[in-house]
Amino acid sequence: PADLRDVPLGTVMHAHAFLPPDPLTSSVPVLPLDSGKQDANHNRGAGIFPAENHVLLLEDDPSHCRRLGLTWRLTDIEIRNLAGSLTAVRESTTAGAAPQAAETLTFDAATRVWRGRELLSIEELVEEQIWPSEGKRSMEMTGLLLGITWRPTPDGVFTRFHVSDIWLDEAAMQRAAKQQTEVHRAFIRSRWMPAWIDRVEYGKFGRARVTATLFGGMDETLYTDFRTGDSAMINAVEATLKHTHGAYGPGHMASRGTILSVTRSNTAPPLGSSGVQIQFETDLIIEGIRAGRTVRIRPGGWPLVQVPREEYLNDGVEERFPRPDIFPKY
Repeated sequence: PADLRDVPLGTVMHAHAFLPPDPLTSSVPVLPLDSGKQDANHNRGAGIFPAENHVLLLEDDPSHCRRLGLTWRLTDIEIRNLAGSLTAVRESTTAGAAPQAAETLTFDAATRVWRGRELLSIEELVEEQIWPSEGKRSMEMTGLLLGITWRPTPDGVFTRFHVSDIWLDEAAMQRAAKQQTEVHRAFIRSRWMPAWIDRVEYGKFGRARVTATLFGGMDETLYTDFRTGDSAMINAVEATLKHTHGAYGPGHMASRGTILSVTRSNTAPPLGSSGVQIQFETDLIIEGIRAGRTVRIRPGGWPLVQVPREEYLNDGVEERFPRPDIFPKY
């Protein structure tokens, strides 16, 4: 798992997306249904603004391949001055599955090559005679994973992709995954776990019992941090998951209380849900913690830190992103 800030700009991503469920509250533009097929720039008949712009799953190519059991097989390479292009086929690790169409991708001297615990360069691949120093050659390298990005090309091909990283073996991929997992854990523990409010049972004088389902897609160890009897804090968030309440951070106005129960669904949860549901009781419920709303939850074992000012809204979205009518009219 990763936050968008962990993904380098230009990375090619695979998306599982849907139409805005409510155009009136959509945080992104609501586009015509055929927007993805309208001409955009030099792409005739292939638009770049699909109407399905609410994303449930967004993953880079290595994550996509690992989830579906795919790897790349390198078949040809053309190289000159440590740069060039390669031809590769993405195929299933399952025996008998038909390979996909071959793809031509570029690489250069900045392309990183990961082998076990080593970080190699294209120059070192050439020195070890794994790749040729110049010319075009047929090759047979299997079990690869590729980091794919976009870069402008001098021959006017706008949709040709570039290889930023090559993982040669499983050990290298596991090492990269472990590092990113630690980054992800630290991020969620400092920004709190997003959750969906299923219901709120109101008591007297601000007391309430909240039932919420934690978002899916997180590292499993984060869910195990939610334990019955532990303290917790819940804060309201905006549709983009920015904290809304608190003048100096999410902990300022968050509702404090105790986790009464933690249950897991016996069936496979839908995409986007963890299937982990918690019950939380507080003696002071704040506005924004209502059924159908999204919140962020911090179990008592996580650090209580302040986030940068641009990551919370305080009095609302217009404070951070004012409308034009704030300017005087002369």
